[in-house]
Amino acid sequence: MKEDLNSFLPLSSATLHILLSLAGDDLHGYGIMQEVSRQSQGQYKLGPGTLYDNLQKLIEGRFIQELGHRAQDDDPRRRYYRLTSRGRGVLAGEVARLERVVREGKLRLQPAKPRRA
Repeated sequence: MKEDLNSFLPLSSATLHILLSLAGDDLHGYGIMQEVSRQSQGQYKLGPGTLYDNLQKLIEGRFIQELGHRAQDDDPRRRYYRLTSRGRGVLAGEVARLERVVREGKLRLQPAKPRRA
């Protein structure tokens, strides 16, 4: 039986941004913070405490996995993270949910039609 990933929605802003940052490539913690800032055009910034608390929860939930370091010349303390298929599914569900919210918002914000007397 297929798992209902919608039960994890809605995602917190931090979780959404972390999963979105890992959708393109494996990144280390500082790389995730930079990618979140880039994708949000500087509007959303993750501090180290928020980032690493959320990374731990995402690992425990099997939404991401920790890879360790990638290259031999890389700092051995640097850990890389990868989005899992489960994490990709949750991210896709959240994107679809947000699309519905935006669609509804656009409909509601259209100028009111004049009422007939």
